[in-house]
Amino acid sequence: MFENLSGRLGGVVKTLRGNARLTEDNMKDALREVRMALLEADVALPAVKQFIADVKVRAEGQEVVGSLTPGQALIGVVYEELTKLMGAQNDALNLAAVPPAVILMAGLQGAGKTTTSGKLAKLLKETQKKKVLLVSTDVYRPAAIEQLKTLAGQLAVDWFPSDVSQKPVDIALAAIDHAKRHFYDVLIVDTAGRLAIDEAMMAEIKALHAAVNPVETLFVVDAMQGQDAVNVAQAFNQTLPLTGIVLTKMDGDSRGGAALSVRHVTGKPIKFLGTGEKLTGLEPFHPDRMASRVLGMGDVLSLIEDVKNSVDEAEALKMMKKVKSGKGFDLEDFKTQIQQMKKMGGMSALMDKLPGNMAAMADSQVNDKSVARIEGIINSMTPLERRKPELLKASRKRRIAAGSGVTVQEVNRLLKQFEQTQKMMKQFSGGGMMKMMRGLKGMMPGM
Repeated sequence: MFENLSGRLGGVVKTLRGNARLTEDNMKDALREVRMALLEADVALPAVKQFIADVKVRAEGQEVVGSLTPGQALIGVVYEELTKLMGAQNDALNLAAVPPAVILMAGLQGAGKTTTSGKLAKLLKETQKKKVLLVSTDVYRPAAIEQLKTLAGQLAVDWFPSDVSQKPVDIALAAIDHAKRHFYDVLIVDTAGRLAIDEAMMAEIKALHAAVNPVETLFVVDAMQGQDAVNVAQAFNQTLPLTGIVLTKMDGDSRGGAALSVRHVTGKPIKFLGTGEKLTGLEPFHPDRMASRVLGMGDVLSLIEDVKNSVDEAEALKMMKKVKSGKGFDLEDFKTQIQQMKKMGGMSALMDKLPGNMAAMADSQVNDKSVARIEGIINSMTPLERRKPELLKASRKRRIAAGSGVTVQEVNRLLKQFEQTQKMMKQFSGGGMMKMMRGLKGMMPGM
């Protein structure tokens, strides 16, 4: 998402080489580049003006110490100010209320409210052990109620039935009554969206808010709308007492301006980021980590959290014991790695959190399609061939290639990648998670 912005900011570092101090003169061109980069990324003009002024005050006259170059010193200031612009720290949900704590989801049609409601239910259930109930008050979009019901079934989360013949306020009040009687911790209320802001929509959501008195009113906004996302958030903020914002489609082909300016313009914290359609694609928003991603430094902390939440510890321990015992790392284990990575959101989600140079290098060699192709090739092998790759001679390779719809050359490429990973696994058998993390790049299938 932030590729262009990261590239432009990286260029700022080069413009300041050879200076011993950050002065008004040598910062003039650099700050102009930063300003242009932010405007091109669709960051709101008031946010850009405030940001540049703050950076200038902080950076001017700052000595360049140690091994830092002036460009690196400026990027340090930019990082701190970006973090401050986006809210300084993570704002968690406030669920301190007499159960059920009601969370009202608001936003335009197509922003991803229903999917986000499901993702949030999953997150609260798994990370906070909450008993969650989902309900839809969207009586205008025929598939909305059915969509939430399907999501609830996939998540094994309870769903309160509603009908298009009912009024939204009546549905919500009935769901609250049911939640109280059955001791639910949280009730998530999905609301109707419109294609654009209109008076009828605002009046309805205002009445719904007054009736349910939610502890959290989350505005769900599509990050791909750019500047429009900020304008829509502002309009909702004037109608509803919003408590937070959820930015969806953060993995899309957008310029990232909404993430950098929505907090400044609305005064409301970004609480979550949504990526993709997978039900695991919702993560708490950390301004410092986002600033790191914007500047091409990656987000290793979030990556480690993804690993902790997604990787099966028992399976990982079993694999470590297998490698240590000398029984080796086979293609079945290789396939297990791919499946673990898919649980973390796939290669695109992983690349977004790696530092810029590593992500660019990895992305040139592997993507979600190539990972799916690797899985298809392994699935075309027999269990014996997966355990003993040395059996794979020419005739077997031709059969596997035909079965997975690829060429024999691609089968050979996979086997070569597997051998490299196998060698690395033997090195890891010496122990140590830090050694494993340092070798993360080589561990990813296809890289």
